[in-house]
Amino acid sequence: MFEADLKNWVSPFDVASLKKELDGIDKEMQADGFWNDNEKAARVMQKKKKVERKLNAYEKLNSDYDDLEVMIEMADEENDESLIPEIEEDFKKLSSNIDNLTVETLLTGEYDHGNAILSIHSGAGGVDAQDWANMLLRMYMRWCERKEYKCTVIDIQADDENGIKSATIVVEGENAYGYLKNERGVHRLVRISPFDSNARRHTSFASVDVAPQIDDDIEIEINPEDLRIDTYRSSGAGGQHVNTTDSAVRITHIPTNIVVSCQNERSQHQNREVAMRVLKSRLLELKEREHKEKIDELKGDYGQITWGNQIRSYVFQPYTMVKDHRTGAEVGDVQKVMDGDIDYFINEKLKQKD
Repeated sequence: MFEADLKNWVSPFDVASLKKELDGIDKEMQADGFWNDNEKAARVMQKKKKVERKLNAYEKLNSDYDDLEVMIEMADEENDESLIPEIEEDFKKLSSNIDNLTVETLLTGEYDHGNAILSIHSGAGGVDAQDWANMLLRMYMRWCERKEYKCTVIDIQADDENGIKSATIVVEGENAYGYLKNERGVHRLVRISPFDSNARRHTSFASVDVAPQIDDDIEIEINPEDLRIDTYRSSGAGGQHVNTTDSAVRITHIPTNIVVSCQNERSQHQNREVAMRVLKSRLLELKEREHKEKIDELKGDYGQITWGNQIRSYVFQPYTMVKDHRTGAEVGDVQKVMDGDIDYFINEKLKQKD
């Protein structure tokens, strides 16, 4: 009645090598004096957690595969068609989980395994675009929740009427930059505008920029004369302190016109430090993307660099569809995507050979 059409799945990881690596880490941790160097111990512990997570994921997939085979055999032997829907659902979940782990092996970039800095800017479309930027911010924050990543808003420029002009978040978690790096570009929205009394269809744009959060020990030489630093009163959440002092900091890198801001911290000094780290991260990412050897070789107005690079459209009317123009990936459930379910688009782009 029900033919099992499954082949033995192949782990995307070299399990034997991972187990050998874990044994080596355990021996290193047992060595005399290991805990005397707190920084080194923390790095080794972090490495151990990554290896254990991969091995645990493999064991879970292996167990799920065995359970699915047993259920298929039971359905065949007992000729029980009522089990088919459950088998199909479990097979989809297993295939998806295998696919996700396989995609993880594609994250081979120097910064792919680290944290990410994601910025959103409203574009053409007036108040609709500002509302769209706010919707994208919510989408990425919901995605962070799904991935169990820590998400911190370090700057947000709200509009007096509706939505946001811009926002910057720091996403902390394993592989955060690797997954988010291809979200860079212009995101297009088509819908019946809730701000149009004639209920006409509007097209709005917002740009997303992503950079790796670099470690403090990575040195980026920036000419102080290339910087313009402004302070202003914070407009976001944070209580009375941020609303009564000029603690927010905006730094402009004049040669590239890259602008970064921070208003999340309590003091101007702290905000300046965070803004400088964000600037260094964005300059490093731009330097590597432009294949330049030095920061001072980056010239020109890079503030609008992504505006001609529309990557994805989100259509709410007259039909519902989200389409990635680079891979052709499409999803009909727009609301599910806006609730942070964007792994399909991320994975399809990672699997695409540029």
